[in-house]
Amino acid sequence: QVQLVESGGGLVQAGGSLRLSCAASGFIFTKYTMGWFRQAPGKGREFVGAISWSGTGTYYVDSVKGRFTISRDDAKNTVYLQMNDLMPEDTAVYFCGAQEMSSDDYDYWGQGTQVTVSS
Repeated sequence: QVQLVESGGGLVQAGGSLRLSCAASGFIFTKYTMGWFRQAPGKGREFVGAISWSGTGTYYVDSVKGRFTISRDDAKNTVYLQMNDLMPEDTAVYFCGAQEMSSDDYDYWGQGTQVTVSS
């Protein structure tokens, strides 16, 4: 059974930091690009960033470059999103997704974790 379980969300003041985790199980983690997405109230799901299956490539939306860092620990089947210098506009539900190396779209999704940044 495939599972992606996010954790680490919460309430933080502007300028603060959070680290999200996404624990994966039920598939071969090292064959999947792992991505982070977010959805703010009343808005669609937005790509935040991703790390390639090999771990050698990372990609970010412009609005988080220099503030957010994605990493993965293949031994723990876990991907992380380190978020620094958080701003109120980062408030959203954050989801992780898994995309098989030959797939055109994300194959699996987590249930999401809430991040709220107060001003």
